[in-house]
Amino acid sequence: MTGELRCPLCAFVVPPAAEPLLCPACGVPLDYRCEAPEGLRPSELRGRGVWRYAPLLPDVEPVTLGEGGTPLVRSLRLGPELGLDLGFKVEGGNPTGSFKDRGAAVLVAALRALGAEAVADDSSGNAGAALAAYAARAGMRAVLYVPSHASGPKLAQIEAYGARLVRVPGPRERATHAVEEACRGNLGLVYASHNASPFFPAGLATVAYEVFEDLGGEVPDHVVAPVGGGGLLLGLVAGFRRLRDLGWIGRVPRVHAAQPAACAPLVRAHRSGAVDAIEPEPGPTVAEGARISRPARGRQLLLLLRSVGGFAVAVPEEGILRAQSELAEREGVYVEPTAALALAALPELLARGTIRPGERVVLVLTGSGLKAPRGRSPC
Repeated sequence: MTGELRCPLCAFVVPPAAEPLLCPACGVPLDYRCEAPEGLRPSELRGRGVWRYAPLLPDVEPVTLGEGGTPLVRSLRLGPELGLDLGFKVEGGNPTGSFKDRGAAVLVAALRALGAEAVADDSSGNAGAALAAYAARAGMRAVLYVPSHASGPKLAQIEAYGARLVRVPGPRERATHAVEEACRGNLGLVYASHNASPFFPAGLATVAYEVFEDLGGEVPDHVVAPVGGGGLLLGLVAGFRRLRDLGWIGRVPRVHAAQPAACAPLVRAHRSGAVDAIEPEPGPTVAEGARISRPARGRQLLLLLRSVGGFAVAVPEEGILRAQSELAEREGVYVEPTAALALAALPELLARGTIRPGERVVLVLTGSGLKAPRGRSPC
């Protein structure tokens, strides 16, 4: 595999590796970087979905279930009422029902190319389902460590793909500790961390590439996305920057983060000027996919937000549920509560003047409403 793993905070560089690596100096996960073919133009892209952007991804044999190529749906009611040109990137249309399929497809393909035969991860549900599905597609074994309070439909989906499911009682962080320990004690098991692997965000960057093509070769003024571990935020900024570096766009849109008020480490750090994101005591929230109190890429995410003029919004539970209902009842788009964070963040962004009337805004709706029963608070 060509390309390299590079620290986002310093000049440390190493060749691609299967295990997620940390910079020895900065202690942060590494990013995957590869050179695009010289002079690449949009007209040279072929096919649809994630692997349409193969020239911008690791040069490996694809593992695919038809992920990507999701619709960008224009808002008919909520956008006009808010005075915005509003669009919904509906990621629930991916094969396992969430945006995580993009990252899992690239991650599994890269790990297979690097010799992995069995993979493990910790997940509240969506990433676990995606990894289980793509591991099955690639003929690899998968073991998923999940919080025991995670959504029932998500756990059933993981098991349906033939993955071994390990339920871990207690806070979300205990599942992370359990999988790390398991991989240290089993040399045949690769930690396919969606929060720390450099290959997962490389797949998520395809959301930015698609938005660019969805808008006819243009970019919006703003993109709003839910943030838990932050891979989507990283992928969006990296993707738009790659398009700018290729000369396909002239500017990177402002990318904003939405988190539940019950667990908003990025919001608190961003507003206080802190260098890292930590939430000592996360509370219960319906947005289970964003309940990550210590994101592995916290320092990097804060730098990215500030570099693109982004803002971080904490949304109360009633705001999340209201946004979920509005999307379904008024736009016909049924999403899980975590996905509704993007819409729920708009009132504050408008009130602050961060987003202004008349601007073009894209909300990344990360997962299908079938992923979690409406209004359920599992955490």
